[in-house]
Amino acid sequence: MSLRPFVTIYDGITGEAEKTPVRLPAVFLAPIRGDVVHFVYRNQSKNTRQPEGVSTEAGKQHSAISWGTGRAVARIPRISGSGSGRNGQGAFGNMTRKGHMFSPLKNFRKWQRKTPKQMRRFAVASCIAASAVPALVSARGHHIAGVPQIPLVVNSKSISVIKKTKQAVYLLKKINAYSDVLKVIASKTVRAGQGKMRGRKIKERKGPLVVYGNDDLQAVKAFRNIPGVDTCRVENLSVLNLAPGCHMGRFIIWTESAFKKLNTIFGTQKKMAQGKSGFRIAHAQMAVPDMKRVVVAAEKAKLLRAKIVLPKVPKRANPLKNWAAMVKLNPYAKIASHKLAQVAKAQAAHKAQYAAKMEKILAAKKEALNQSVAKRFGKTQKVDGKVIKVKVENNLLKATVKRTAKQDAYMKKYDGIVKANAKKYAEKIGF
Repeated sequence: MSLRPFVTIYDGITGEAEKTPVRLPAVFLAPIRGDVVHFVYRNQSKNTRQPEGVSTEAGKQHSAISWGTGRAVARIPRISGSGSGRNGQGAFGNMTRKGHMFSPLKNFRKWQRKTPKQMRRFAVASCIAASAVPALVSARGHHIAGVPQIPLVVNSKSISVIKKTKQAVYLLKKINAYSDVLKVIASKTVRAGQGKMRGRKIKERKGPLVVYGNDDLQAVKAFRNIPGVDTCRVENLSVLNLAPGCHMGRFIIWTESAFKKLNTIFGTQKKMAQGKSGFRIAHAQMAVPDMKRVVVAAEKAKLLRAKIVLPKVPKRANPLKNWAAMVKLNPYAKIASHKLAQVAKAQAAHKAQYAAKMEKILAAKKEALNQSVAKRFGKTQKVDGKVIKVKVENNLLKATVKRTAKQDAYMKKYDGIVKANAKKYAEKIGF
């Protein structure tokens, strides 16, 4: 996008600027959209493809038939005949020798792509706007160090005189654009691979694009023989010419008649285009997209509404769940909590001391009980002719009878008596 309001026209014979400048067409103010240009270029470049594919008869020109089942061999068709090593070999399949390939390319694929007309026009406008930015033109690889102005416009008088290629070269040298042609000549290389057998042996960079009007047709033959230089009518501008390789910023040399015709073809931001029905150049809704600069400016800040300051509403916290809110509401809660913690700590210490004391008392009682039981019964006691071992476990008196093999027949009779005596004694001593 160029912000220059007027463009100087140069004489191609003398290389000097004319006195009367021309107003910059509105198409140079169009937004530069690289994503739109990339989409349009990718679709339009597919429209020149030549259909290609594999022959429908490739791998199928054999006299072969399957042997069927029952022979313990694969059912793939096999070459007919006898008398050579070829007969009996598999055929037709993609896994066989000289068979067809899997999923061959068809020549009835969808080769071309449709692109919306308005999108194509918008992409062309973006490419024209990008050609007026010297940084983009230089970044694309063009040599424009000596070019007096971007966009470069040459008057129609000097173009209409040109009939020979040497005259066109002379014009390019006068406007300091021939260095870009020398770059193209130095970049010529032989293409690697089979492409050099198919009409594209030489590879070279792109040079300047000469855009002409209806009055400059005779100069086309003079410019088209210069390496890297392309020519195009202003009505036939395309993304393929303005952004080769999908890279915007082509170095364009405009003729005066073509340059003045841009407003008629593409229109302006307020006026519809005459050459393209229903098309209007897209433009940004804001003249200055830097909102910070707009707001900070003192003369513009006076016209804006003042900033609305909303009252600050404090967030209410539940003091029963939020300790900070409780302390703020009741400062004594912090002291009371500290005292409660001290009391709880003292109670826990007293409880632990009491538990240790009671454990010692219970241990002493248990020891005294064991001694009294041992004193009364001894370690073993004889009850009705049977030996009984008496012990105290967990403050419960249990009686265990030691039996022998000879006494098994008589123990059932006295088991009830032993258990009854043990229960009575336990009730007597308080367990």
